[in-house]
Amino acid sequence: MSKTPPPAPTADPPPQEHRFPCPQCGSDYRFDPGAGRLICDHCGHEEPIAGSGADLHPIRELDFKAAIDARLPEQEIEETRVTRCTGCGAEVEFDPDIHALECPFCATPVVADTGTHRHIKPRGVLPFALDERAAKQAMNDWLGRLWFAPNGLQDYARKGRRMQGIYVPFWTFDAQTRSSYTGERGTVYYVTRTVTRNGKRVQQRVQKIRWHRASGRVARFFDDVLVLASRSLPKRFTDGLAPWDLSALEPYQPEFLAGFRAEAYQVALDEGFTEARHDMDRVIQRDVRFDIGGDRQRIHTIDTEVSDVTFKHVLLPVWLAAYRYRGQSYRFVVNGRTGRVQGERPWSAWKIAFAVILGLVLAGGAGYLIALEQGAL
Repeated sequence: MSKTPPPAPTADPPPQEHRFPCPQCGSDYRFDPGAGRLICDHCGHEEPIAGSGADLHPIRELDFKAAIDARLPEQEIEETRVTRCTGCGAEVEFDPDIHALECPFCATPVVADTGTHRHIKPRGVLPFALDERAAKQAMNDWLGRLWFAPNGLQDYARKGRRMQGIYVPFWTFDAQTRSSYTGERGTVYYVTRTVTRNGKRVQQRVQKIRWHRASGRVARFFDDVLVLASRSLPKRFTDGLAPWDLSALEPYQPEFLAGFRAEAYQVALDEGFTEARHDMDRVIQRDVRFDIGGDRQRIHTIDTEVSDVTFKHVLLPVWLAAYRYRGQSYRFVVNGRTGRVQGERPWSAWKIAFAVILGLVLAGGAGYLIALEQGAL
C-alpha cells in the first residue's frame, strides 16, 4: 500500500519589482511631477496613470487590531527587494540590476544585496509635485540664507550633484476617543492689601485663585494622525517639512514610484500607534482644559477609551541630498509638494570668528564716539 506523499511546502511569493517599460521603445518610464503622468525620457512617449484620483477610488482604512493579530488579508502584504545601509540603517528599494551605489540618506557607499522586506502594502501615496530642478532651487535658496555655513559646502552642494526623490513611509491613524476626567476649575479674583514700602504704607492689589472641583466627559474623533515610520532621517527634519496635504493622497499605485525610490518602514505598526496616542493625549488634555473652563485649570485624572482604530501605510514625497564634506555627512530634505527645506546646519569657524571680531570693533567704535560726545559736553 503506497503512502501519499506530504504536500510540498508553499513557496513565498517572489518579491515585487516595479518596472514600467515604454511600449514604443522599451525604456523605463518615470513619473513626471509637472505633468502628473508617466514619461519616457528616451523617446518622449507619455502615458497617464489609469484610475488615479482619490474621489473615484477612496483610500480604504485597515483594521488596526486585525493587523496586530496578524489577520490582515494576504493581498494587503507585499515583499520587496531592499538594500540596508550600514551607516544609517535605511532600507531602500533598488532596481535589481544596480549593484553599487551611495545611500541617499547619508551618502555612505553601499553594495546592493538581495535582502527582502515583507510589509503591509501602502494604501496611499502623495505624488511628487516638484521636479528635481525646483527642489534644487529651493535647497540653494535655503543654503544662501545660511551665512555661517562654510562656503566650500555651499559650492559643493551647488555643483550639480543629483538629488534623490524618496518616498518616505508614514502611518496614519483614525480613532474614536471618549474621555472622563476629574480636576479643578480656578477663578481669578483680587484683594487689596496694605503693605509698608520704604517706611510708607501703600495699597497693593494681589491676585488670588478660588478653586472648585470639576469633572466631565469629552469625546473626539481623530482623523489621519500622522506618524513617521522611518528611522533614517531625524524626526525634526520631517516634522519641519509639515504640513502635508493629506487630502491630496492618491490611492497607491506603483506607477507613482516610477523613477523614484521608496523606503521601507522601520517603525512597527504598534510602535507607531504608541506615538500616535501621545499626540492624541495632548489634544485630549487641551479639550479637557477647555471643558473645565474658568481662568485656570488643574487636571487630576483622564481616563480615555479608544475604539474603532484604523490605519493606513502611506508614502510622502521628499527630495533628499546627502553630501560628505571634509569627513562629515550633511543632509538636506525638501518637501516634494511645497518646497519647504530642512537640513543640517553646518557652521564656519572663520565666519563666526569674523562676526565676533566685527561686533567687537563696532561696539568699540560706538563706545569711542559716545565718549567723545560726552567729553565735548
